Amino acid sequence: MPTSGHSSSSAGSRVCEVTTAARTVLVTGCSSGIGRATVGRFAAAGWRVLATARRPDTIADLASERVITCPLDVCDEQSMRAAVETLTGRWGGVDVLVNNAGYALQATVEQAALDDVRRQFETNVFGLVRLTQLVLPGMRDRGWGRIVNISSMGGRLTFPGGAFYHASKHAVEAISDALRLEVAGFGVRVVLVEPGPVLTDFGATTVGTISVEPGPYEDFQRRLEQRLAAVYAGRRATLVSSADDVAAVIVKAAQARRPRVRYLVGPVARALVTSRRLLPDRAFDALIRSQYPTP
Repeated sequence: MPTSGHSSSSAGSRVCEVTTAARTVLVTGCSSGIGRATVGRFAAAGWRVLATARRPDTIADLASERVITCPLDVCDEQSMRAAVETLTGRWGGVDVLVNNAGYALQATVEQAALDDVRRQFETNVFGLVRLTQLVLPGMRDRGWGRIVNISSMGGRLTFPGGAFYHASKHAVEAISDALRLEVAGFGVRVVLVEPGPVLTDFGATTVGTISVEPGPYEDFQRRLEQRLAAVYAGRRATLVSSADDVAAVIVKAAQARRPRVRYLVGPVARALVTSRRLLPDRAFDALIRSQYPTP
């Protein structure tokens, strides 16, 4: 923001942050999990926040002196326009957009219903793109802005049964990489946040998309359902990030004077993405087969 300036976190510090004056942020998918935690983190840091969700009753309790709420469905053009207009009318414009709304479809490539695949991309990709298009003109006019796209470690690798979720996150990664170069000259930064497994309702929703049906993939689907449920329980739960862990990284990315291009969140994400980068394809396939169900 041209009017806000910058300040360092301490004398002589090499880590600089954008000042809190007059900052505004629009966050999608705030009804629970990462989105809800992110709203709290931004408000506590002094930001003015527009918290959004498809169902306004799920975010009514977030309203405060620094937080206003608004319905927003990333699959609905008019609701996206209305949300941007609400924040612009109240506070003058969107300084930071956090594209958080999304879900994970679990289905084999052979059995996936194409309507479900289209919905996955409408939510995770096309909605993100359209909302970004709506806020960019204002950011360019002000000469400052930040787009924080919530991707996933799943945008850097792929698990069986999650082809279309992973494809949507790979798309978010590619779009973000192109956008970063397209808008840098206007003072707009684009950041990717890539969590590993997170202990939120997202996991339960993901398990709920698995349909165990008679046929060649029946045993795989059942084992996949059990494996995903186990990720968030027992000894593996110690490796799962909390929503607040991810929210802290999002706010850090928004406030850093020179943010990283990518922020991996959690030990699982760091380990698997490093393995994907270092191992040959067949070796990585063997690693996945040893840790994850396959047909």
